[in-house]
Amino acid sequence: MAAKKNIDFRDPKYYTNRELSWIEFDRRILSEARDKSTPLFERLKFLAIVSSNLDEFVMVRVGSLFDMDQAGYDKPDIAGLTPAEQLKLISDSLHTLVYDQYKALRTEILPELKENGLELVRSHESMTAAECRFADEYFRTMVYPVLTPMAVDSSRPFPLILNKSLNIGAMVRKKGGSGELEFATVQVPSVLPRVILLPSSGGRQRLILLEEIIERNMRALFLNYDIICSHPYRITRNGDMTIEEDDAEDLLKEIERSVKARQRGEALRLEIEHKADKKLISFLKKQLDLEDHEVFPIDGPLDLTALFKVSSIQGYDHLKNPPFTPAPVPELPEGCDIFSRIRKGDVLLFHPYQSFQPVVDFIRKAAQDPDVLAIKQTLYRVSGNSPIIAALAQAAENGKQVTVLVELKARFDEEHNIVWARMLEKAGCHVIYGLVGLKTHSKITLVVRHEDEGIRRYVHLGTGNYNDATARIYTDVGLLTCREEIGEDATAVFNMLSGYSEPKAWNMLILAPLWLKDRFIYMIDRERQIAMSGKEGRIVAKMNSLSDPDIIEALYRASAAGVKIELIVRGICCLKTGIKGVSENISVRSITGNFLEHARIFWFKNDENPEVYCGSADWMPRNLDKRVEIVFPVTDDALKARLIHILETELMDNRRANILQPLGCNYVKEGLHRRKAVDSQLIAIREAQDAARKASPKKTSESRVFIPKSKPSRN
Repeated sequence: MAAKKNIDFRDPKYYTNRELSWIEFDRRILSEARDKSTPLFERLKFLAIVSSNLDEFVMVRVGSLFDMDQAGYDKPDIAGLTPAEQLKLISDSLHTLVYDQYKALRTEILPELKENGLELVRSHESMTAAECRFADEYFRTMVYPVLTPMAVDSSRPFPLILNKSLNIGAMVRKKGGSGELEFATVQVPSVLPRVILLPSSGGRQRLILLEEIIERNMRALFLNYDIICSHPYRITRNGDMTIEEDDAEDLLKEIERSVKARQRGEALRLEIEHKADKKLISFLKKQLDLEDHEVFPIDGPLDLTALFKVSSIQGYDHLKNPPFTPAPVPELPEGCDIFSRIRKGDVLLFHPYQSFQPVVDFIRKAAQDPDVLAIKQTLYRVSGNSPIIAALAQAAENGKQVTVLVELKARFDEEHNIVWARMLEKAGCHVIYGLVGLKTHSKITLVVRHEDEGIRRYVHLGTGNYNDATARIYTDVGLLTCREEIGEDATAVFNMLSGYSEPKAWNMLILAPLWLKDRFIYMIDRERQIAMSGKEGRIVAKMNSLSDPDIIEALYRASAAGVKIELIVRGICCLKTGIKGVSENISVRSITGNFLEHARIFWFKNDENPEVYCGSADWMPRNLDKRVEIVFPVTDDALKARLIHILETELMDNRRANILQPLGCNYVKEGLHRRKAVDSQLIAIREAQDAARKASPKKTSESRVFIPKSKPSRN
């Protein structure tokens, strides 16, 4: 099929703004919260995720656009929108999304909670006498000693309101006076539980939020004032950090400074109770230098991330998914010699359906093995009590050469990673912080072992972080191998990161920022040429986000030539489908479910010689141009077939999949339409359990496994 000529594949009308696409992703999450076929406490989590996502979105994306607009930068994005135009559209979309989020909370979630015997007290004025006594005593003994009330007057300036902190603002007047109203505020302490269970009666449970208890007792905080009004409020500040790496004598200290500055960034959003007094709103707007569109009146509790705590309340198992236990990896049974098994052939891991423990064991056993000479690893995000960190520290203490690249610029994990970096250095590890101007986002571990045949290198490559906590809820794939070509490449990777030594050529690994984008564009164009020769061209690609204009243009050219392109994109997608002569052969689906789809898998048909790749990189400018990323081929035929099966299963999903509609950025749920329900996450659970059961029938049958029932279609 010949492609049409004279088409400008970079025409802005063919692209969607990335920020509006991200908001649409949050709308898909909101739809999960409204799905009545999902257990109620799981719906609470989805509602909380929306709030968490929007906090980060405002801090980073809106913050970045705000800085551009303030600097007079007016270059349009790939969709033809200037920063000022984007900010206007984002504001409108965010107000609508937040309104819909709280409407779902008030009209659907809270009534269903009440029907199930759990009620949120919306106002302290509706409490019973017994509940009032409990709340007042709790305030007196637990809360009051922690609070720091602050009044604002001529001698006391407006205080720093910390980013994302929850506060109660009040308009007060001195007792017995008739003077002007003054402003007072108190921060709701984050060191205390926000969700408080009230004394239960009659088999029903009521809970109250901490700010309601404080608001009820505001008079105790301002004894010399009359409280005219008081309302909760919350500020989101600009968190888009600019780190001057070139001028920084100590990168670690520079990042510590930037993290502290995030708390004092310019205010971008004010969330405040919808019934708040206009004088209070006006005062806060003036002090924070905010416009009307930056004020979000909230009809419900501020900061719905508190719903995570509600969903963890005991005694409501019938409203939750059963506990999930990842299946053992059949190729790596407990107690096996992991190095011996890897020598027999590559091992593919599919988390969280399969346990992350083999990855931990790989590093832990390397730390203990007397034949292991060196361990090298990149760390981007790790858990709070990481067994991998502990194993690396033990390896150094055991006298092994341990090199760890800790990415200090991992957004919102900077402080966390600084702590780990210092701890590893103290244990004797050689800690490096990557290349100036680039984030190291690749996921790689190299173990160098002395064996009878000489030095052998074992490598783990993955699509997700070395985080044992998120590995239970993020879908990722990993590969354990001792292929010599990959081992040589892994050594070159760490030499490049630590010594700026670039190899002349790579055997199998493909790295950003220098090589990866060109390789992807080459493979996309190869499918285009195959299609133009009259054969079938096909691409199936799964990733978190798609926004790189060069990649999208290549996909459009391939589609115009007849290549069938099926994309599985969880979040941002700046590509449009259904454009005549441009993207008629492209489909995009987004899968949202109990697990966060995080794996990156790329399948190119290549004229019946399929190539399959996995890696850490999305098709975004930041991944392809501004980060150190690794994409690796899977060459074992059985493992390649398994990855293709994962992709084909997700392409058949009609339970979790949302389909991008032609010519826009809105998605519609696939729906069952009288067909058999296909839930790709459920299938992955069952297949992992079946494989483990065949390998060890008795042991696997004893594990308690979350296998949700098939659920009806959503209209």
